[in-house]
Amino acid sequence: MAKIIQHQLFYPHPPEVVWEYITNQELISQWLMPGDLKPILGHEFQLRAKPMPEMDFDGIFYCKILEVIPHKKLSYSWKFGPGNGELCDSTVNWTLIEKDNGTELLLVHRDFAGAVSPLILTSMEKGWLSNMHKILNAINAEKDGAAQA
Repeated sequence: MAKIIQHQLFYPHPPEVVWEYITNQELISQWLMPGDLKPILGHEFQLRAKPMPEMDFDGIFYCKILEVIPHKKLSYSWKFGPGNGELCDSTVNWTLIEKDNGTELLLVHRDFAGAVSPLILTSMEKGWLSNMHKILNAINAEKDGAAQA
């Protein structure tokens, strides 16, 4: 199995709107998981999920912001493991491209180093795509709610 996860999805919304959903922790908690992400270069943060011992995962992602280009690119390290000090290291990259009165959002999760369970890779592959759709649904719901107000 290739150790790269890549998904691309079009959002009929401007990059500024999509950017909020990948950089505002309150919004991230709606589609991904609770944590303390701040889009500040060098900021270290954690995201917390349900532990999955069968996948050698203790439920904590240890991350650090590596690159921030507002409304265009966000990159952070993504470390995880069984909780015994052994971590799999990887990188999550979000790229926003303004296109056709909307935004093309590209996710590339790569550079996996260390022991990584094929089960967790498969889970992340499906999970990232599902979460990208959750972002789209949340933006659409927000816009529909604002239109009705």
